[in-house]
Amino acid sequence: MSDDLLSGKTKSASDYDASSIQVLEDMEHVRLRPGMYIGGKDDRALHHMVAEIVDNSMDEAVAGHATWIEVELHENGHVTVRDNGRGIPTDPHPKDPSKSALEIIFCTLNAGGKFSGDSYQTSGGLHGVGSSVVNALSDHLRVEVARNKELMMMEFSRGVPQAPLAKIGAAPNRRGTSVTFHPDAEIFGSLKLKPARLFKMARSKAYLFSGVEIRWKTGINDGETPTEATFKFPGGLADYLSETLEGATTYSEKPFAGTVDFTEKFQVPGKVEWAINWTPTRDGFIQSYCNTVPTPEGGTHEAGFWAAVLKGIKAYGERVNNKKAGMITREDLTTGAGALVSCFIRDPEFVGQTKDRLATTDAQRMVNLAVADHFDNWLAADTKSAGAILDFLVLRAEERMRRKQEKETARKTATKKLRLPGKLVDCSATSRDGTELFIVEGDSAGGSAKMARDRKTQALLPLRGKILNVLGAASSKLGSNAEINDLTQALGVGLGAKFNVDDLRYDKVIIMTDADVDGAHIAALLMTFFFSQMRPMIDAGHLYLACPPLFRVTQGARRVYCLDEAEKNEALAKGLGGNGKMDVSRFKGLGEMDAKDLKETTMDPASRKLIRVSIDEDEPGETGDLVERLMGKKPEMRFQYIQENARFVEELDV
Repeated sequence: MSDDLLSGKTKSASDYDASSIQVLEDMEHVRLRPGMYIGGKDDRALHHMVAEIVDNSMDEAVAGHATWIEVELHENGHVTVRDNGRGIPTDPHPKDPSKSALEIIFCTLNAGGKFSGDSYQTSGGLHGVGSSVVNALSDHLRVEVARNKELMMMEFSRGVPQAPLAKIGAAPNRRGTSVTFHPDAEIFGSLKLKPARLFKMARSKAYLFSGVEIRWKTGINDGETPTEATFKFPGGLADYLSETLEGATTYSEKPFAGTVDFTEKFQVPGKVEWAINWTPTRDGFIQSYCNTVPTPEGGTHEAGFWAAVLKGIKAYGERVNNKKAGMITREDLTTGAGALVSCFIRDPEFVGQTKDRLATTDAQRMVNLAVADHFDNWLAADTKSAGAILDFLVLRAEERMRRKQEKETARKTATKKLRLPGKLVDCSATSRDGTELFIVEGDSAGGSAKMARDRKTQALLPLRGKILNVLGAASSKLGSNAEINDLTQALGVGLGAKFNVDDLRYDKVIIMTDADVDGAHIAALLMTFFFSQMRPMIDAGHLYLACPPLFRVTQGARRVYCLDEAEKNEALAKGLGGNGKMDVSRFKGLGEMDAKDLKETTMDPASRKLIRVSIDEDEPGETGDLVERLMGKKPEMRFQYIQENARFVEELDV
């Protein structure tokens, strides 16, 4: 590579000649343009390097040549992927006898054993760039191959061999490939491989191919990820989905799951495996794969799967004389559905080197036909689950149709007035920017808050008692509950799939309840409601908790407000610097606070404290599972959680 190209120097337009045309070697081009091969230099690209090497071992397992794969993250940041497959060929390559096949694979783009289909019927690696790209972007890479009872080794740095392929010993009872590499800081900066992310990837690979055992090791203790684990799941995707939805209420006791071999049905190599269930307590998701490679943007295999399910549920609706089943669309299907689809096909076509989307046309047809018959039979065999799923999907379709009708009505009537609840005390601002809605507990609190508020930007909505627990109640009760209707009307939005954060009438929605147990319970019920029915509002940072004080400490003309016992005791110990005796007043509720106190402590942006409600989870569904355990219909799950966490109570100073 030229010095000018590396340094960033450029020639003037008048200097443009033959010397301006750069010819980059394979490894040079990868290092200069990593985004073309792994998507960039970010955290996702860093972990994609490990996936490229693991996928090579998975291809050996799927082809029937390896029974186990080991992924090890070392304390020094190196990662090792081992398998007991056939081992990378180490003999001289026919087109360049001066180099071994191993060196060609790790130093040359578009070189590999997966082009002809003779070595692998189906594979995740297609373009012959995975190993060479990882090599180019690593400051150190070591390959060991046990093959033909010999152990061979070769080392590289930034794609350049450090020594010829060498025999380092005999291996009479060993076979397979071991690749150890360290991502180059010149490319990825200070980014580090994360144990939790690699652990999750290793586990998912075991689900995707039930015949392989995945072994996990790490020398890095992050406090959450096991240092060693072994994964082997005979149930495949059905096990994966059951674990993902564990604790959630589902419309079917067991998911609709199955496997179809394309060789038997279509006389072509490959197969499809799937698992799906519906739940009212989780956002919908689908995870799809082709040849064990994740396809986060979906593609033709997903399209075929959803087409089969949609056709099947509509046909079932006709058989049971449900006239509304015809309204169901794919959008309704994906609401509340947890779905996994994995296909293995020969010569798949992907969009981009990172394989985010499958483009193989035949995959849509084969997956559709493979799933359709099984889904029809499953619905007919379990009419109870089929009826529950159909009712749920019809409800989703009706909500979607209502939402569409409301938008059309709004479009036709430019002067349409929002129907607002009578007890809402609205603000005068016409723009959402800077406005706040305080959800207050009871009319007495609302009276003080009404006098304390800024009429221009602050609105109030008093609630009578405790709102409905939406996880513990039937979905039919949501639409008939007065408090929920008042709340949605005040916010100007709908529920669940009907919710659109752009329709929200206020910039901040602030839950303001008493600083006691009952107030905390009401706040928990409201947060559960917003999480399950209006989560995008939380994700966008619009939901807050007010922090009203529990005590007021006065000494002469001085006074201070305290949120809890600890702050009160600290104030009493330090004193306020005033004259006379220190008096302590405990507020039994917001209704006992006068407007001046409430404004100063809880409502005035210049002096109040607010807590923004946010969702922090490493894995999708983690928060949803916890909410379901604590607020769902199963009291035994709450009891189990209390037992598991009771030890933390001992640490409290009570």
